[in-house]
Amino acid sequence: MASKRPNLLCFSSITVSEPIITGPSAKSDIILTKLDGTTIRFPLIIKYANNLHQVHLPLLKLAFCIPLLNYGLFSKKLRLHFTIDESDLCLLTKMNVVFSRDIYVNKILRRRANYILSEFLLNENKVTPKDATPVATIEPSKVTTNHRLTKEMNNHRCGILSSSGKESLLTYGLLEEMNAEVYPLYVNESGGHWRTALSAYRYHKNNNQNTQRVWTNVDRFYNFMLDHLRFIRPDHRKIRADTYPLRLCIFPFYIFILLPIFIEKKIGNLLIGSEFDDQRSIPTYNGITHYYGVYDQHQDYDVLMNEWYSKKIPGLYQWSAVRNISGLIVERILVSRYPHIAKYQRSCHSCHFENSKIFPCGTCSKCLGVLLFLLANKVNPTIMNFGENDVYSFKKRVDFSSLRLDQDEKEHSFFLLRNTGTFPQGQQVDHVEQIHVNKMTCDPSLIPAQFKEKLLKIIEKYTNGYCTLEGDTWVPYEKTLVTY
Repeated sequence: MASKRPNLLCFSSITVSEPIITGPSAKSDIILTKLDGTTIRFPLIIKYANNLHQVHLPLLKLAFCIPLLNYGLFSKKLRLHFTIDESDLCLLTKMNVVFSRDIYVNKILRRRANYILSEFLLNENKVTPKDATPVATIEPSKVTTNHRLTKEMNNHRCGILSSSGKESLLTYGLLEEMNAEVYPLYVNESGGHWRTALSAYRYHKNNNQNTQRVWTNVDRFYNFMLDHLRFIRPDHRKIRADTYPLRLCIFPFYIFILLPIFIEKKIGNLLIGSEFDDQRSIPTYNGITHYYGVYDQHQDYDVLMNEWYSKKIPGLYQWSAVRNISGLIVERILVSRYPHIAKYQRSCHSCHFENSKIFPCGTCSKCLGVLLFLLANKVNPTIMNFGENDVYSFKKRVDFSSLRLDQDEKEHSFFLLRNTGTFPQGQQVDHVEQIHVNKMTCDPSLIPAQFKEKLLKIIEKYTNGYCTLEGDTWVPYEKTLVTY
């Protein structure tokens, strides 16, 4: 570890040009100005199925800003060559602080892969909370007073940030059963993840006329940025890892590029498949508060966005239908209640084609977690195109350390598998199969009134009551205290 603190500053500024709309496409140039004055340009592009209009421009401006918040620690300025509202600047500033803290803790200090050059490694004993404060100031061309982008939204319509993950697929099944008007909305980020999402996208495209897809080259932009961060290894593209080298909080960009569709279709509910995350206290690392790199899946992010919507898009509300239940229960409801949808789940980031069908790799950390949940729920994994060899191999070599899951979920899942094979011995952890109630992280009162009763009554059929947090322990909670 280095004896003195290395300087991670890479740019004097990162500039975003005024977005240009051409039919269904929008483009903005991202200009990096290095410390020696040289500049490099990257055209960031978004393409829609239908033509864009000038009314969408304020949302596109913010969309092009969001990816830059991953680099607030490494540039002196983030320059916006356009006008934004006061509420826009406030939102970007708040997210810049959160993104920077999370990246500093979870990508630089608590990194899981060796992407950083050795001479830039930090001495953690000398790190202070101030070090995680963003260097960059956000400087728009002009700041104006707030103005609304639309006047009416339909609270029966629901747009889902969709993928082939269990959370978004279950959200779709639940909303469809509750007779909502559902819009599965996909983002093709021009990377390998689209192969993962393709299975569910094909299903929705063939079965729901509201399905839409937006294309962007943002994954290429992230790699472009890594090429020009002087503390990242030049061979970063050759490193195989199940984690990103630097970026976090990718959902906000997806949300902002989808918002033109929400306005166009007057969709009043925006749903992200954020399941229960067992944060029993505010996490800190060397005194730095953070979100373990998943801020955009935390309730705090929904609250922040809903504050912004109230000023700019009143009638739009962001929430999660699965925030109160563990991944084990998400999988249980999906495969038990909606098996016709569950078969399209692909959580693997290394999917491959076999005769036009999409198969998971069966060996990555994502696949191991899915296999554990399926087997614990007594479901044959072949429903999701896992092979018999995948299951055999899992049973032979799985252990606690190979699974990147919440500790309690791992313990209880292996407990459910007791006496069924050579699995590790797990302990019973009751709250994993309960509905969680906690005002700070999973507050059921934030579920919209028109869906709350129907949703909770479905979930109650697959769980063992409610629980709440007392001190550091999840304890039983009276169902009568949860108002529908």
